[in-house]
Amino acid sequence: MSKEIPRVKIGIIGGSGLYSPDFLEDVQEIKVYTPYGPPSSDIMIGHIRGVKVAFLPRHGKKHSIPPHKINYRANIWALRELGVERLISVSAVGSLREEYKPGDFVCTDQFIDMTKNRVYTFYDGPVVAHVSMADPFCPELRRFCLDAARELNIKVHEKGTYVCIEGPRFSTRAESKLWRQFGADIVGMTLVPEVNLAREARMCFLNIAMVTDYDVWAEKPVTAMEVARVMSENTEKVRRLLVALVPRIPEKRGCQCAHYLDEALL
Repeated sequence: MSKEIPRVKIGIIGGSGLYSPDFLEDVQEIKVYTPYGPPSSDIMIGHIRGVKVAFLPRHGKKHSIPPHKINYRANIWALRELGVERLISVSAVGSLREEYKPGDFVCTDQFIDMTKNRVYTFYDGPVVAHVSMADPFCPELRRFCLDAARELNIKVHEKGTYVCIEGPRFSTRAESKLWRQFGADIVGMTLVPEVNLAREARMCFLNIAMVTDYDVWAEKPVTAMEVARVMSENTEKVRRLLVALVPRIPEKRGCQCAHYLDEALL
């Protein structure tokens, strides 16, 4: 990595619908090389109300990378190379609860992993790490997010369990009903292993989940066109939320997110 690349403490990973850094000012594009190959895109560095931020579109600039093919390790590693300590993840999800309506946001607090074929850790040996994921999301970032959303009158659910499936297909009716029995509130395809790797990289992690549809438990099949329509309506809301959220984040961390790895290494 070039010595001229600026250090950035706050990163944003944009999900479906959030590909452009048009909510940033003074944007420059940076290519970062990683031992795991290229990230989804060059990283764009800019400012939100004077705060320096790194932005990475998870699926690439033109949504050309499906969820099961994302190079999650390269994405997290590249952001860590830039100095990112706090990571905001934006994702589209389906709802598994009547009260979690299309257009609502969810500040995720737990997850269930139902993925099948992904690389989940930086520690493949000879160094082994068993990192705690009892509380996967940063409590400070969650609080700042909830406060910002409420001030903007954006409907946000302060808790939600995200079941992460492999994709790229949507759930069957039987699966959707099973996720509900598991106690999940929302379903998506990208949270894992992004959240795992961020914890191993000593990052604070926040997931802002945008509900695009009721999953098929509600008997209406999900279509990509429906998801795209609601997502386009939500894109402006999430931009406003990010602009309000980022300046709230203090320079110094008061959480334990940076220390979980200390207890994990064998």
